[in-house]
Amino acid sequence: MISQVFTVIHPQGFHARPSKAFAEKAYLFPCQVTLFKGDKQANGKSPLGLLTLGISAGDEIRLEVEGEQEAQAFQELGRMLTQIYEE
Repeated sequence: MISQVFTVIHPQGFHARPSKAFAEKAYLFPCQVTLFKGDKQANGKSPLGLLTLGISAGDEIRLEVEGEQEAQAFQELGRMLTQIYEE
């Protein structure tokens, strides 16, 4: 298992479009992907689950990946948490 805290930098946080893009990328990996914000957690492969976290700019989000291809998933998904998406 790999786990690390990332700070979301997108000015609008994780709204519908980046949540969908993150979940679609996570779905490509066979490992389990979970995001944590405070005491809430969500399946990283579920756009709706990600939206329920209410991720805003500046929020610290813990990304946890476990299983097959976890290192590659962690690298790609961690980068997605800290990039600014084109609208």
